[in-house]
Amino acid sequence: QVQLVESGGGLVQAGGSLRLSCAASGRTFSTYTMGWFRQAPGKEREFVVGISWSGGTTYYADSVKGRFTISRDNAKNTVYLQMNSLKPEDTAVYYCAARGGLRVGVSKDEYTYWGQGTQVTVSS
Repeated sequence: QVQLVESGGGLVQAGGSLRLSCAASGRTFSTYTMGWFRQAPGKEREFVVGISWSGGTTYYADSVKGRFTISRDNAKNTVYLQMNSLKPEDTAVYYCAARGGLRVGVSKDEYTYWGQGTQVTVSS
């Protein structure tokens, strides 16, 4: 069982930056693949980025490549999402998710555990 708690969301102007954190409970955090998803009002929850248990493999959605960076610190049971050059279309609730296994999944159906989400709002 893994419990996830996101933090770091807020209101930022276009072009600005935010850093999201996801703190996980449980001693097996280092064995989980982690992902960030987001959901804008009236839209489906979409994949943003995922990272393998070791941090050695990452996958980014095309819409965030070059602007967002995922990282993890297994000693702190935390995964981070550094978001730079933010755009109004990045506005959404951002969710942290965890799944067992080695593969970095890109579908929300592949993830077992979810945080409660943190709101990111980018003003133009």
